[in-house]
Amino acid sequence: MLFFIVHDVPGRVRLRARYGFSLRKAQVLADRLDAVGGIEGVRVNPRTGSVLLLYANDEAKRAAFLLLAVAASEQPSGDVAVCGENLPEPAGRPSWGPFLRYIFVRPFMPVLVRVATAVAASVPFILKGVAALCRGRLSVDVLDAAAIGISLLRRDFKTARLLTLLLGFGEALEAWTRKKSLDTLAQSLALDVDTVWVRREGREMHVAISELSEDDLVIVRTGSAIPVDGVVAEGEASVNQASMTGEPLGVLRSPGSSVYAGTVVEEGEIAIRPTGVGDGTRLRQIVRFIEDSEALKAGVQGKAERLADAVVPFSFLLAGLVWLVTRNPARAASVLLVDYSCALKLSTPLAVLAAMKEGVGRGVLVKGGRFLESLAAADAVGFDKTGTLTESRPRVAEVIPGEGYERDDILRTAACLEEHFPHPVARAVVRKAEQEGLHHQEEHTEVEYVVAHGIASRLHGKRVLFGSRHYIHHDEGVPVDGMREDIERLAREGRSILYLAVDGKLAGLIAIEDPLRPEAAPVIRKLLGRGIRVVMLTGDDERTAAAVAERLGISEYRSQVLPTDKAEVIRSLQAEGHTVAMLGDGINDSPALSAADVGVTLSDGADLAREVADVVLTECRLEGLVTAVDLSKAAMRRIRTDFGLIMTLNTVFLASGLAGFLQPGPSALLHNLTTVGVSLNAMRPMLKAGAEPQLEEVSA
Repeated sequence: MLFFIVHDVPGRVRLRARYGFSLRKAQVLADRLDAVGGIEGVRVNPRTGSVLLLYANDEAKRAAFLLLAVAASEQPSGDVAVCGENLPEPAGRPSWGPFLRYIFVRPFMPVLVRVATAVAASVPFILKGVAALCRGRLSVDVLDAAAIGISLLRRDFKTARLLTLLLGFGEALEAWTRKKSLDTLAQSLALDVDTVWVRREGREMHVAISELSEDDLVIVRTGSAIPVDGVVAEGEASVNQASMTGEPLGVLRSPGSSVYAGTVVEEGEIAIRPTGVGDGTRLRQIVRFIEDSEALKAGVQGKAERLADAVVPFSFLLAGLVWLVTRNPARAASVLLVDYSCALKLSTPLAVLAAMKEGVGRGVLVKGGRFLESLAAADAVGFDKTGTLTESRPRVAEVIPGEGYERDDILRTAACLEEHFPHPVARAVVRKAEQEGLHHQEEHTEVEYVVAHGIASRLHGKRVLFGSRHYIHHDEGVPVDGMREDIERLAREGRSILYLAVDGKLAGLIAIEDPLRPEAAPVIRKLLGRGIRVVMLTGDDERTAAAVAERLGISEYRSQVLPTDKAEVIRSLQAEGHTVAMLGDGINDSPALSAADVGVTLSDGADLAREVADVVLTECRLEGLVTAVDLSKAAMRRIRTDFGLIMTLNTVFLASGLAGFLQPGPSALLHNLTTVGVSLNAMRPMLKAGAEPQLEEVSA
């Protein structure tokens, strides 16, 4: 059998045979390919006939293809054969040639030739039906075999040949449509770039992308695709990121901005310092994920397939009754040829694949059909707070001096102490002082850092303490009653408080806030408007959690929860009968993401969170969750609509066959046309063009 290239990007090529092959052959191929120099990875799937090659250079690729060709010549039996790079794909577009020959050539053939061609064409379908029976399956293959067999027994060779043509065309159409849908999903993201321009040692040169290193400066000019993930080092350009984010308008990218492989420079010229090359690019990761995602079938897809198979025995029963009553084999065959199975089995996975493709364009990456279905059913969402509902960029919200102290002195002293430490809160204090032009001299003694509490030092002969209330008040005994009103107000506002003490007296307070994402509150309102229960999960204390929840419009929250506690909250919601989605971005959210029916994370979240999550919001904005919910619900509606069409139309055709209005040939034709129509409907866009959630921004 021939191998055909189904996906080819630099460093990675996937080939697929028309049919699977033996496990022994798969092992032999894998061993031989793995021994080729420059081949970095091999995966051979005998069931699907798939061969995945990871290669270091074009020479290794050519050597692997040559080895496959040699293997083909060693297998004259046809177990395995090979094709070159430019041969057609296995599931080619169905041809109308056989029908034209049937109409214009067959009438002029000798009778014996017509009989022989009809019988020869029938044998594969009959054997498939027999094989299904031998496996104990009463499937649609048995239906087709029975209808063809009845025509042969009646010596109606013309009808038998027409049936085999229609059934063969239907199978080819299904294979091509399914393959086209999946390939389009992956290839819409594929990047076909073999060579790039780089600047090395002050001069530009053209090099193979396989030779690119992260020390190179990649030059990309107007009209060219960006071949790597990276950061702009020089120049400015308008970059179209539609392939990655779905945004149709170009965005300005200047030094320091991130760019991604697969996006296109519309105008300008930039030099890029690569951060991801080859399989390390975000684009390649998405493509690789999509190629493997079809295995994660939606539950509704499995139900459709089971229903389709369950209908088959009833078709036989009805055909038998028709024959007993009418003694008309043609009517019985018409009943057998009107089955629900093909359309049911094809339309549902196509709708799922279409929704996943549309999601990629809208910044939502769903890792499989079953997660799409779970998201559509979700009626409760758990939100992590820090880094998810907030920007995870602490900033100084307020500086309050104590009696006898100046505000600027408080901030200057705090920055002087905090500049020695790299944690986010320390950087926020230092950044605030720099913004206000408050400079200082190193006049303090050695700084002592008390883990999880604060800082101690001496300044101008006085002992200075800076840190949490627990450290200042409880551990060091500094009274704080003098600023109680300010402390209580800041706590009600949901702000964290740092205390500055000098020689045992409270000198001032610095309030720290983690700004809310501007889109957080509108997203919450959108979800609540869709009847979805929203629960915020945070490790903050009760007062802070309550303040944040109030600002976001969340009525239900859990405070002071540990990572394992978050997972328990998710399980408790599930125990109440909810289908739960969890949105988080950190390592500490991973247990909850795993426990949820569908875990959702942001693309800039922790690696572990992205690995555990079932849905990734690639644009790092919470609006993607609303889009994901709407898209999943639209996909399920499309599946239900297609189901209704399939059942209604095929029932009409079945009734027509029972009444004698349809003969076997027209029945098969109408059935195939129905399958095509429903499949095309399944692949239509789920959401209206430009139907993004319109969310007004709110101040933090």
